[in-house]
Amino acid sequence: MSNITFELASYVDALRSIIYIPHHDFFKIERIIKEVANNEFQIIEFNNAYGYVDFYTKLTKDECTLEEFLKYADDITNPPSFILLKDIHGELQNPKIQSLLKNIAYKNSTVENFYCTIFIVSTKLCIPDEIESLITIVEIESPNELEIRNLIYNFAEIQQMTISENIIDEMALSFKGLSEFEINQILNLAYQSNGDISADDKDLILKEKEQFIKKSGMLEIVNFKETIDDIGGLENLKKWLVRKGKIFNHLEHALKAGVDVPKGLMLVGMPGCGKSLAAKATAKLFNVPLLRLDIGKLYGKYVGESEENMRKALKIAEAVSPCILWVDEIEKSFSGIGDSGGGNSVTTRLFGTFLTWMQEKNSTVFVVATANDISSLPPEFLRKGRFDELFSVDLPNKEERRKIIDIHLKKRGKYNLNIDTIEIVKATEGYNGADLESVVKDAIETIYLENRDILTTEDLLNVITYTKSITASLKDKIDYIRKSMEKVDIKPASFEEYLYL
Repeated sequence: MSNITFELASYVDALRSIIYIPHHDFFKIERIIKEVANNEFQIIEFNNAYGYVDFYTKLTKDECTLEEFLKYADDITNPPSFILLKDIHGELQNPKIQSLLKNIAYKNSTVENFYCTIFIVSTKLCIPDEIESLITIVEIESPNELEIRNLIYNFAEIQQMTISENIIDEMALSFKGLSEFEINQILNLAYQSNGDISADDKDLILKEKEQFIKKSGMLEIVNFKETIDDIGGLENLKKWLVRKGKIFNHLEHALKAGVDVPKGLMLVGMPGCGKSLAAKATAKLFNVPLLRLDIGKLYGKYVGESEENMRKALKIAEAVSPCILWVDEIEKSFSGIGDSGGGNSVTTRLFGTFLTWMQEKNSTVFVVATANDISSLPPEFLRKGRFDELFSVDLPNKEERRKIIDIHLKKRGKYNLNIDTIEIVKATEGYNGADLESVVKDAIETIYLENRDILTTEDLLNVITYTKSITASLKDKIDYIRKSMEKVDIKPASFEEYLYL
């Protein structure tokens, strides 16, 4: 008996009346419920599309409404029964449906010889306040590595083909996070495409995973071309990323050698200083997809819906792993944690769900969280175990400003040795990376409008004279961010020797 079968059987024995299983793989759920029934319980099914259907043949027995079906089920006394309700989340707000569900639940607990457990199976979790106390939510985990390998072995046996162990190792890692149904779909697609299963099918797996992301609407696939060489300075961070990149690019070998899967990093500090650029460059360095998590998209109107959306988004990220999960300006996403009020209570629960996942995850999802204001984040979020490392990003020093200017000049084909970068660096004290990019862009635009090809030092200095730096425009905010970072021991993203040049 599998763990999930044992869990469901325990709930049935404990007279839990309504069990809600939020999952899209109905075939797997039916198989589990059938195992729990073990020929001791009859299973009657209501399908929102066809009404009362035969559980085994799926043939319609009565095109009745859910209300009519529940009235029929309410009269069942013998033998013990499982009521399987599919895709009825939209009808749970109906007071009559709530009343009928309550009646069955109470009879299951109080009436002798009435044994009836209701299973609600739906891809969406919607629990009205009126029946919240009667419902037990059961999560169905994705197949583990051993289960995935068995699925691949079974597929190979059915197709009468041989798949090498190396390919199975790679496939098992790539399939992590997907459901049994999705894995079989991709295996079938790969086999139909070329009549074989090979290492080249990893790209096919990735494309299919991207489809899951787009359809979910909870995560965004970020297209990028930035590399680690596009980051001016932050050498300490770059050195650390290169080290982790070597592990991510050889995950199968690293895991077998006992190396822990990298969890992620957090970048804290000044706006416009390369935190978002670092997230994109990390994905390029690790050669994995970049997903952005927008916490604001996860809020729902029903009890538990927001937390369920968070769990679903994290599961999708795990399904696409190995990948980078980027949470930008995370302090804004979880603002108000611990404060009183219903909205903040939901935010606190979302934060708890995310924090628990960060602590316990063993998937190849590498989290990159960025924040400007660290003071609004709870201390437990910053301790080791959530992230592999925390880096502070300050305004670029002289050496870093020189590198940033050179990068933007070379990117636009305007770099030349006659430009006095030392003068430019001296004139840009207190500028962030975004300010420096703006200076280069405006100077190049000016010479274009003046029909000139060669950019000079004077062109750049002229733009600097009317460009207001972030230090000048947001002095109080910059001072506040610096003071908040001083209170926490965070590794600087820049090399120490650069900080005093």
